[in-house]
Amino acid sequence: MNSLIMTVTQLNRYVRFLLEGDAKLQSVYISGEISNFKLNSFSGHMYFSLKDDSSIIRCAMFKSDASRMKFIPQDGMKVLCRGRVSLYERDGQYQFYASEIQAAGAGALAIAFEQIKARLEKEGLFDQKYKKPLPQNPQTIAVITSPTGAAVKDIISVLGRRYPVCKIVMCPVSVQGSGAATEIIGTLKRVYKCIGIDLIILGRGGGSAEDLSAFNDEQLARTVFDSPIPIISAVGHETDFTICDFVADLRAPTPSAAAEIAVPDIEEQKNYLKFTKSTITKFAQRIIDKNAMRLVASSMRPVLQSPINVITVFEKQLNDVRLKLNSKFSNKTSSDEIKFKTLVASVNALNPLNILSRGFAVVYLNDVNVKSISQVNKNDELKIRVVDGFINSSVIDTKEL
Repeated sequence: MNSLIMTVTQLNRYVRFLLEGDAKLQSVYISGEISNFKLNSFSGHMYFSLKDDSSIIRCAMFKSDASRMKFIPQDGMKVLCRGRVSLYERDGQYQFYASEIQAAGAGALAIAFEQIKARLEKEGLFDQKYKKPLPQNPQTIAVITSPTGAAVKDIISVLGRRYPVCKIVMCPVSVQGSGAATEIIGTLKRVYKCIGIDLIILGRGGGSAEDLSAFNDEQLARTVFDSPIPIISAVGHETDFTICDFVADLRAPTPSAAAEIAVPDIEEQKNYLKFTKSTITKFAQRIIDKNAMRLVASSMRPVLQSPINVITVFEKQLNDVRLKLNSKFSNKTSSDEIKFKTLVASVNALNPLNILSRGFAVVYLNDVNVKSISQVNKNDELKIRVVDGFINSSVIDTKEL
């Protein structure tokens, strides 16, 4: 028997044809634990291994299939993979090419939810500091939800009952299915550009985890976070939580509750205004009554009852005061005049001119008053002051007394 001589490439290619020619190996499910997982950030392909207690097989998932994944696989995760078996000719390594990966246990949607939630929470998208306050009296509300179903009816009914003056802008979208998240994102971005929208209600009625999965989309969550308008997330029932609930400015347990939160009760506002009006009216009436009583009391005063008599009394009092002042001033003037004359007489008595008029004189030597003969010598020139002038003389002789 002649042996067949083949190159390595020919052998690998032949084995690949054998594997790919087996129909059973072209659509097979394999269960196992993921290990050595890698995601090529450039190509988008996934590479990993599947192992059980005694064996391991290399696996790959191309970008076209990986882009449909709702979660990112992790080492140690138990999964069920559907795909085909083939051989990578270059390495001569047979491997499994996965087209679908389902998580065992918690499920793919739950894993995707936890992964996205942890990632966005780490980035701070859930922080309370980023939550915008809701307007107290919104004039226009955009409602983004399915045009059919109980949710939209409940929202419109509650808004109309509680605050009929509010304008509702309906923005119908698909709320489940493969394209729902993308459609909601586009609608949100258009609403963001609208002028006059005060508040957005984003939601839908209850459903399964699969039905609500559109509201767990990471890109939708980021779009909600970037909203310049306050958003209330109202997805599902009270026990349902979605990623949009965490990034929205407020989460409502149901669509009806969202409408209750969004607007005030107009009847309560009317009652409050009535109460405020009544309070102000009573307060104003008390002030009016108090001032009216003061006015009546003032009008009873004598000055207002008989102003002429009061003026006459004041005039008499004024005249009495004037007479007293005049009397005191006259007495004071007379007393001061006597004191002044006495002082003048005293000053005159000390006036040297008056003394000179009685025959006395003042002698000066070089403008110095001479009080003693010891101050002058013979032949000194003297100046003698008499009452009506000066006499110039000279010393002939001195004689001591």
